[in-house]
Amino acid sequence: MTEQSKYQLLSPVSAGESEDLLAGKPSEDALRRIQALLADWLRMENVIVLTAAGCSVGAGGRLMAGPRTNNLECLVLDAVEKCELPPKAASIMRHRKATWPTEENGGPLGFEDWLSYLFNASGLTNPDSSPVDAVVWKGDVPEGEEPPLMLADGDLAELRKLVEKAIFAECALQIDRGELSGTSDGQSSGHIPFLAKLIARDTNLGRTHLFTLNYDTLFEQAMEELGVQYFDGFSGRASSRFDPAVYGLDIYYPGDVSEGRVRRFDKFLQYYKLHGSLHWYVGDDGMYRARHRDLSFASDYRKLPAEEKAAKLQSEGFSTVNSFGILPTSQKFTQTLDMPYAHLFRLFHARLNQPQTFFLVVGYGFGDDHVTRIIETALMNPSLVMLVVEPNPQSAIVERVRRYQSLGQRAFVLTERLGAGEKCSYKIATFADFAQNIMPDVKWLDDYRRLRSFEEQIRKTEDRKPDAPESAT
Repeated sequence: MTEQSKYQLLSPVSAGESEDLLAGKPSEDALRRIQALLADWLRMENVIVLTAAGCSVGAGGRLMAGPRTNNLECLVLDAVEKCELPPKAASIMRHRKATWPTEENGGPLGFEDWLSYLFNASGLTNPDSSPVDAVVWKGDVPEGEEPPLMLADGDLAELRKLVEKAIFAECALQIDRGELSGTSDGQSSGHIPFLAKLIARDTNLGRTHLFTLNYDTLFEQAMEELGVQYFDGFSGRASSRFDPAVYGLDIYYPGDVSEGRVRRFDKFLQYYKLHGSLHWYVGDDGMYRARHRDLSFASDYRKLPAEEKAAKLQSEGFSTVNSFGILPTSQKFTQTLDMPYAHLFRLFHARLNQPQTFFLVVGYGFGDDHVTRIIETALMNPSLVMLVVEPNPQSAIVERVRRYQSLGQRAFVLTERLGAGEKCSYKIATFADFAQNIMPDVKWLDDYRRLRSFEEQIRKTEDRKPDAPESAT
């Protein structure tokens, strides 16, 4: 009996119902069907990609929910609690951790709300001009104190700073640079094959626009490995300054000089970080600037127990880590109204409403209302085709797309096919699986891998050569 496809491609046909376009197809036929559809969609004039936290899991990224071993709140607050904190700030941490369930499915809901209260309290008491001297915090109080628990900025400022540093360290991911040379010890995170295949579009079509909600710089690192050029909204080199005018530029090079022709550079895309980035900072002039730093100081951090993480957070190596973007609080929407975020979200909305648009969503759980609203508004674009890649067929995301029945056959979900009693494997329709096995192959990536492998072999040979004897005098 022919093996049935491990994928299903769902499209809503009526309210609450969807059709599986791969139902009954053998595995190889189903894969060819998906790739044919994807190749056709990638030939549309306007290609928009939205990526989020799910795309970083393969490189060690954290999630807002799930087991404590990979839960952002649990990992951050476990470390911060072990730091040297003012007694009242330490009390806040104890109270928060006391609300966590004991089972293995992670911390409680509402981490974003809790961070909002913490940062708001700090903001109210921080400015010298503020008439608010302290705030009352609900919950337990340190031994020897009477409720209510009054917290001034001195109690909150250090706590907020440590939380920001811990979030930074958990998101300071580095790509496996051995993917291209064949020296990788683990599986691909998906970033390199995804970008290589994404930019292989016909240069006569519109440029690809890649939007991400992630703070990490994995895509930037992958583009550097592949030699991909990109504009990310910043101009300059030594201390780049945010300048949205760069999104109106493109890259060309001389073709046949004798005929005066120019040609578009093919390995290029437009890149947007909607929630900011680890390498962003606010300069002394108040302008948003960007400067990539060495992230190796955080590479070992994520492997340490909470006590050692706490020591790292308070060490000199973390002294330069400051605010870097829109942190995961419930007030993210308000922050998107400020520059440069307001401009980035305006461009996101504008690109989704262009004619002949293919919109690819990977790793996004539709948990940010300010982002989801823009997407749902764009669904009124009559020529938009949307593909959501979601590993869990029982996810609320699948149900959400089913409610988009007004799109007819223009909204799709690629997910795992489960048999009776089976559970999601989280290995099918992940970002890495989609990048490596679903997206149509490009020949130059194989050639590029062989070249990098050859370079790595030469380097190892040179390292093994004995030192040359000194010449006689």
